[in-house]
Amino acid sequence: MSRIAILSVVAALAAGLGSSLAADFRAGVAAVEITPPLGMPMAGYYHARGAEGVLDPLFSKAMVLEAGGERIALVSLDIISVIRSVTDAARAEIEKTAGLKGERVMIAATHAHTGPELARRNSRSAAMGGDSQLAFDYTERLPNLIARSVRLAAEALQPAQLSLARGRCEGLTFNRRFYMRDGTTSWNPGKLNPGVVMPAGPVDPEVGVLHIEPPGNSAPARAIGTFVNFAMHPDTTGGSRFSADWPGALGRVLAGYHGTNHFTLVGNGACGNLNHLDTAWKWPQGGPGEQNRIAAILGGAVFQAYKNLKPVEGGAVRARSATVELPLPEFTPAQVEEARQILAVTKDDRGTNFMRLVRAHRTLDVAGREGRPHRVEVQVLALGGDAAWVALPGEVFVELGLAIKQRSPFAQTFVVELANENLGYIPDRRSYAEGNYEPESARCAPGSGERLVETAARLLSELHAQRAASGRGGAPGS
Repeated sequence: MSRIAILSVVAALAAGLGSSLAADFRAGVAAVEITPPLGMPMAGYYHARGAEGVLDPLFSKAMVLEAGGERIALVSLDIISVIRSVTDAARAEIEKTAGLKGERVMIAATHAHTGPELARRNSRSAAMGGDSQLAFDYTERLPNLIARSVRLAAEALQPAQLSLARGRCEGLTFNRRFYMRDGTTSWNPGKLNPGVVMPAGPVDPEVGVLHIEPPGNSAPARAIGTFVNFAMHPDTTGGSRFSADWPGALGRVLAGYHGTNHFTLVGNGACGNLNHLDTAWKWPQGGPGEQNRIAAILGGAVFQAYKNLKPVEGGAVRARSATVELPLPEFTPAQVEEARQILAVTKDDRGTNFMRLVRAHRTLDVAGREGRPHRVEVQVLALGGDAAWVALPGEVFVELGLAIKQRSPFAQTFVVELANENLGYIPDRRSYAEGNYEPESARCAPGSGERLVETAARLLSELHAQRAASGRGGAPGS
């Protein structure tokens, strides 16, 4: 394991306690480095590669919010995804050491493709080194590091002013699925492809911001933390060096203004079919420099959103979760045998065998469940009547995230994918019929995404109604 640098920030009180609204809340932010040792298998593709260096460190960043003696915690991990066993172990340790109920903790990955491969025990993970001792050892240590970041954030709790804003960042995130002139639906068709007709779906340019500063703060540069919600795949850096990709670079941009003790947590929005590639622009868009270009543009949108910050009204923090059963895709015994044969002779994704690998891994992973449906968590955290976080268990198509936002009764809703566990791609029903990479990789059947939307909408309505029935302060509840 590389050095573990523990960084924490305490919300210092400014002269005078500020407004009564600010005094309703306490907040703390902290970060613990989680960069693995060199040689660790790296995640993100369909071939094995070991880490050869560190471009920038990886962190578990935690934000603890308290009102009326009740707490919730938001965790942002600079890894490609979090698995259920890690979430369960981290929540158990958090309950013992940080004074929070486990169901009130959201643990989300930013989806950096230049982070470690966890020990997931499935065929694709094994092919990328997930069955190595390094992967098992790192996965075993990770829950304690996550819990440490939450504990430090809880220890840093101080009176704070919480503010919300919604900004927009146009022209940075793109739908990566396209309708083509030959009647097919393509995925990442390449720059300036003359066969492209139009994108096969929308984008979500909204930039959601939760800003935390000392009450009565007269120097905004001293803000202690910002939570940013934006929907775009972090697969811009590539290579074999560890990097937090654009979420890490965004943190450096905001710290350049607020100071090095400021932490930025990124909750990636529903971006299973979104990325940074502008197919109408001829410039290349990969490598270490691309994350900095993106962070500069997105950082500018955050700074513009700051102009519209509005204090969160006082009120309780609340949480509610539900377990949802999602059906499996169907396969014949012949397809399962074909998948075994493909993986026996096809070793990686470089060349013409990519989609064969995708289908084969999906088929064997689903067959290994022996008909058992997925049981996944949908979690909602609420802050008064102003803000809610919806935690979803996979790479969710943007159409589904937009539907949740549209149906939410809260003034501002942060939809966060790859939270608490990872089911893989979760397309909307229409995209299954159109095919190509994401639907053909999905481990759940058509209609699964819509089930998640219905569950999220129900939980949002219940939490909002709970506050309304209890008055402005709300009633603590799980």
